[in-house]
Amino acid sequence: MRKLLPVLNVLGLIIVLFAATMAIPLGVSVHFGDGARHAFTEAMAVSAAIGLAMHLLTRRSRRELTPRDGFLLVSLVWSTLAAIAALPLLLYYHQAGMALSVTDAYFEAMSGLTTTGATVLSGLDGLPHSINVWRCTLIWIGGMGILVLAVAILPMLGAGGSQIFRAELPGPMKDEKLTPRITGTAKGLYAIYMLFSLLCALAYRAAGMSWYDAYCHMASTIGLGGFSNRDAGFAAFNSPAVEFVSLVFMIIAGISFTVHFQAFRRHSLGPYGRSTEAKAYLAALAIGVALITVLLYTRGVYDSAWTAFRYALFNTVSVATTTGFANTDYSSWPIFAPVLMLVLSCFATSAGSTGGGIKMIRLIILIKQARREFIHILHPRAINPIRVGGLPVSNQVVYSVLAYILLYWASLMTLTMAMLFTDLEPVTAFTAVLASLNNTGPGLGMVGPMGSFAELSDVQTWICTFAMLIGRLELFAVLVLFTRAFWRK
Repeated sequence: MRKLLPVLNVLGLIIVLFAATMAIPLGVSVHFGDGARHAFTEAMAVSAAIGLAMHLLTRRSRRELTPRDGFLLVSLVWSTLAAIAALPLLLYYHQAGMALSVTDAYFEAMSGLTTTGATVLSGLDGLPHSINVWRCTLIWIGGMGILVLAVAILPMLGAGGSQIFRAELPGPMKDEKLTPRITGTAKGLYAIYMLFSLLCALAYRAAGMSWYDAYCHMASTIGLGGFSNRDAGFAAFNSPAVEFVSLVFMIIAGISFTVHFQAFRRHSLGPYGRSTEAKAYLAALAIGVALITVLLYTRGVYDSAWTAFRYALFNTVSVATTTGFANTDYSSWPIFAPVLMLVLSCFATSAGSTGGGIKMIRLIILIKQARREFIHILHPRAINPIRVGGLPVSNQVVYSVLAYILLYWASLMTLTMAMLFTDLEPVTAFTAVLASLNNTGPGLGMVGPMGSFAELSDVQTWICTFAMLIGRLELFAVLVLFTRAFWRK
């Protein structure tokens, strides 16, 4: 237990920091007088008190964090902050005399923080502005990672901050530093993140959205989360201009922010052209859009090629980047289209982006490893190292990727079987787990783009909640806690 105290000390600070973010929806509530002010005031006070007490009670146990501490802290942060983020929802619904269970509130908060965008709420148009702002703010916070933010502004984490950063940052190659100090790296990534956020909000406003709509959809777009303040989602706007803004920034957010950082620092577009992962990501999106456009037009789903292209482009990019926006019910399209979109969500986004899934870099390494095996069969003595972007990839990284892919499919199958055990119909069971594990949001069946996860039972909802957590933290950071080796001295 004593070894947990330093982790709880840092966790207390992060809880206090997170409680401060409730000032955003609180200010919105006061401005609009929407009736949710007391919910946020009480939630902020309770959260700050818990975090401060936790930090003060463990202040004598402070020490530099180890890699093992980093993995434990990451899992505790995401699971604890989801509970704290659910407090305003529970308090508001209770005060308003509406029903919202603890299970559903926690699911909604976890969906936001993990940038999944799956929802159990209905009547979004009638919710207080501050509640919708809070839901979308959770996605914005979770997009780059609350722990990256903590490393950026809490220098007292010291060298241990690198352990947190390494445990939270997605992708197989975690040791690359953009700056000499890890805090500088975190600050640089957040500077780019905030710049794109500002540009996205201004672009949405210029395209015709209100400031309220622009903020909510900016947070969901840059975080690749997919929450909306409208029940109809983007179909409520029916605006090609608004959809174009969303497309541009979804594509940008799906590229590694390390590549963006390098491009801004060098004042050059060269890093994009040299990034093997970025080029493969854009190629996957282009091929997916082309195939679905041809399918929709030739099958007569839409009368004109332009209309088919418009809907194929928006929805394919949205699902492939694990955002989850929809401007039509694409589950009614020929089954090839929505299935292809969900397949793309498994790997299309880049490591270091705000998207979920396996990540494109892992797929590239997996394909190159398969190719190397073919060469080895034909030429057993040949030396053929794997290279990505002209740089060799160590066998350790290759083994890590292979292990990750195995664990990904094992998790997908295990959780799907758990859903089927509850007598859920197969399409909904599989796609609900797939969409949760990839942090995509909508699946098919009951949880399709025009449906919600509210139809699931409590057990099914908790299964999807766990899938969102391990998907966001890339499996190992959570599942390693369930091994004996982790808890040994």
